[in-house]
Amino acid sequence: MRVADPEPELVLRSTHVVTPEGPRAASVAVSLATGTIAAVLPYDAPVPPRARIEELGDDVLLPGLVDTHVHVNDPGRTEWEGFGSATRAAAAGGITTLVDMPLNSIPPTTTVEALEIKRAVARRAAHVDVGFWGGAVPGNAADLKPLHDAGVLGFKCFLLPSGVDEFPQLTPAGLHSALREIAGFGGLLIVHAEDPHLIEGAPAPSGPAYADFLASRPRDAENRAIERLVELARELDARVHILHLSSAEALPLIAAARSDGVRVTVETCPHFLTLTAEEVPDGATEFKCCPPIREAANQDALWQGLADGTIDCVVSDHSPCTADLKTGDFGGAWGGISSLQLGLSAVWTEARRRGHTLHDVVRWMSAGPAALVGLDRLKGAVAAGHDADFAVLAPDETFTVDPTALHHRNQVTAYAGRTLHGVVRSTWLRGRKIADHGIPTEPTGRLLERQLRA
Repeated sequence: MRVADPEPELVLRSTHVVTPEGPRAASVAVSLATGTIAAVLPYDAPVPPRARIEELGDDVLLPGLVDTHVHVNDPGRTEWEGFGSATRAAAAGGITTLVDMPLNSIPPTTTVEALEIKRAVARRAAHVDVGFWGGAVPGNAADLKPLHDAGVLGFKCFLLPSGVDEFPQLTPAGLHSALREIAGFGGLLIVHAEDPHLIEGAPAPSGPAYADFLASRPRDAENRAIERLVELARELDARVHILHLSSAEALPLIAAARSDGVRVTVETCPHFLTLTAEEVPDGATEFKCCPPIREAANQDALWQGLADGTIDCVVSDHSPCTADLKTGDFGGAWGGISSLQLGLSAVWTEARRRGHTLHDVVRWMSAGPAALVGLDRLKGAVAAGHDADFAVLAPDETFTVDPTALHHRNQVTAYAGRTLHGVVRSTWLRGRKIADHGIPTEPTGRLLERQLRA
C-alpha cells in the first residue's frame, strides 16, 4: 500500500513566483517532513489546515541559487575563507547550494582521503548544501575513478600554474590522459583554459597599472586553450566545461562545437558581466582575477552569449584571500574576486538595465548550474518534488555595498561602494529559513554527492 504524502506544513505566497514556466502569482506548499515542494498552487488556493502561511507580498520568490564555483580554502587556508564564513555569506546572498573547488585547501581534493578530510570540516559548519569537485593533477590518474565513486561532481584541472604549488597544472599529454580516463567512466572535466605559452610570451605584469596586467593575460590565450580543449573533447567523446569565460571571442567556436555534437558547456562570472577594464583604478588589485576583467565591448558580447544560450550559467568564482595579499602591485597580488554574497544583486543590477528578467537570472544562476552538476532533479526550480530552497528578493530596492557588512572572512571586494538593485529578504533551505535580512541562522546544510541518473 502506498504511504500518503505528508501534508504541507508551510505555504509561501507571493504575487511573483519564478517557476520554470515563467513568473506568476502563486502559493508554494512545502512539506517540512521531506524538505520538498509539495505543490505550486494558484495564489488564492486554500491553505492546508495545519499549514503556516508566509505572506511575501510583492517580494519575488526565486529558487535558491546554485553556485558551482567557490573556493572555500578550508582546511589549510582557513584564514582566507572557511566553510562557516563562506556558507554564511552564501545564505545571506540567496545561495542555497555551493560546490567547493578542490584547490587552495590543504590538502587539495585529489584523493578520497583528502575529500573525507574536507567533508569532515564542512559537515559541522555548512549553512547551505555543499558539494565538492575533485582535482585532476599530474600523477593522480588512479585516484580519479575512486573520487568519482565517492561522489565528487566532476574534476577540475589547470592548463597553466594554478597559483598554489600543491595543485600543479596538467601538460598537454597529462590533459589527454586525464580526460580519456574521466570520459571512460562518464565524468565531467572542468578546465581553467588559458594557454601557458601565450601567457609566458606576454609582457610580465608589475606595478599598479591595470592596463599592464590586462596585457599580460591576452584573450588569445583563452581562445587558443578553448580551441584545443574542444578538439580533445571531440576526439575522446568527452564531456568538458570551460570555467570563468572572460574572452567573448571564444563564443562562436563554442557554439559551433556544440552544434557539431561536442559536449562542451561554459560559464561566466558576475565580475565579467558587471565590471570593466576601463573603470579599474591603478593599484586596485581587488579587481585582479585570472582570466582578467576585460573591456566594455567584450562585456557586451558576453551578455549576448547569455541571451542566445551559448553561455550556460553564471557563477561567482569566489576566490578570496587575506587583505595583505591584495597589494597595490598587479604582478604580485593574489588574483581572485570576492563576491559570494553579492552575485545575485550584481547580476540583477546589470541584467535589468539590459532588459533581462529575473526568469533569465534564475536560468543562469540556479537552473543552469544545477544542471551542470546533475542536481537539477533536486535544485534550481520552484517545482513540485524539488527541494524547498528559496531566495526572497525585493528586486527594486537598492543598497550600497559596505564590505564590513559582508559575511566573507576578509572584507575585500571589488564591489565596495557600489549601489546595487535587489535586496535578499530571506533564504530558505528545505523549507527552513536560514537567513533573514542578511542574518544567517544556525548551520543546517547537508553534504551533497553526485546523483545517479535513472
